[in-house]
Amino acid sequence: MNVDQMELVLDHYKNPRNSGTLSNADFSHEEGIPSCGDKIRIDIKVSDDKIVEAKFCGKGCAISQAAASILTEMIQGMDLNSIKDMDGQQFLETLGVNISPIRYKCALLALKVLKTGVFGDNSFEYEH
Repeated sequence: MNVDQMELVLDHYKNPRNSGTLSNADFSHEEGIPSCGDKIRIDIKVSDDKIVEAKFCGKGCAISQAAASILTEMIQGMDLNSIKDMDGQQFLETLGVNISPIRYKCALLALKVLKTGVFGDNSFEYEH
């Protein structure tokens, strides 16, 4: 496990970036994981098929909340096709910390919320 990455994840949990909601969001979606209580809502503003602003709010474990913070930072300025092509494995590699299979849902909840909210496709797989 990369110590710097773990510190980054903890920093995002303690000091979340892009926390809040967008009243004029083009896309907004919220989901949770009933078995553990994690919940995330992501709002995004889009212009010319690019994400110009992203916010999240939620509650849950350090991994789910830090992942939402990291994701909303990462997607600023990305085009929607890049978001569509992003998969769980790619996002887990971006997080850069070892996550046990039982925590995949926590780490990937924000990505699932984003993709479901933007593309309406609820077939996101939590597989690693």
